[in-house]
Amino acid sequence: MKKSLYLLGLLLFTFVVLPGFAQESDAVADPDSSGVEKSRLLPTSTPVLLFSAVEDEEKEDKKKKKRKKNVYFGEKTKKALIKSSFREQVTYQVFHFTLNHRQPDPYIRDIYWYDSRNKAIKNSGYQPAAGYLLHGPYERRIGENVVESGMYYYGTKHGRWMSYDGKNILLDKRHYAEGWPKDSRITYYNRGERKIEKLTPIEYELEEGNFYHFYPDGQVAVTGEYRYGEKVGLWTAYWPAQKDRTIKKREIQYQSEAFTSDFKPYIRAEWDREGNLIYRTTN
Repeated sequence: MKKSLYLLGLLLFTFVVLPGFAQESDAVADPDSSGVEKSRLLPTSTPVLLFSAVEDEEKEDKKKKKRKKNVYFGEKTKKALIKSSFREQVTYQVFHFTLNHRQPDPYIRDIYWYDSRNKAIKNSGYQPAAGYLLHGPYERRIGENVVESGMYYYGTKHGRWMSYDGKNILLDKRHYAEGWPKDSRITYYNRGERKIEKLTPIEYELEEGNFYHFYPDGQVAVTGEYRYGEKVGLWTAYWPAQKDRTIKKREIQYQSEAFTSDFKPYIRAEWDREGNLIYRTTN
């Protein structure tokens, strides 16, 4: 039988900016004259929030007395090491990656991959031609002390993740299921039929991560992002899908970073049901 529903949400709560760890910028382009959504990663239906066969694979692995070297969740991996220095501290990142490509889930914000050309671990902008998805155990050490450890599953955090201070004292412990933290809110149009209305990501009792609102038929209605309990970046509302086309209805610009007290959200652009631009801000 399938496992019970698990909840959505995601954010790597970064305590230290690591050398060799890069993120993409949040720059926003000008509104398109056409409201037809061209993003290939735009969700077109609600996610199936069920634990996958990964848990069963984990149980099978535990039953086996001997596990094949560098094989995790049935996938052959390669082991790698990144060494970097900052002032007098040397940081080591020991990790595994898979040569097999798997299309990232569009609902997951952070996909971790190894940029082999620049020898760096990144959490956005994954392209098969540029690198490899992390898969298997990960460990970060400063000198001889382990400061972070966990498991990746095709680029997503999975299972228990632990972080420590320089004296091996536990600072944080989190649990993930293929990238999703479990402390998040979900509302339904019909719970019995699993018709999801809203998915609100939660971390430490605050909204944190990508938010989704769906129409009753499962088509995306609103997308946006929370950071530290506040709306940030560009939030987009969509008209009900027509003829397999997803058309933007409205874009609202929020602060780029949380706690920007002098920023007032504004409507950036609006489109009619045919995708024709009917309003553009003059800001």
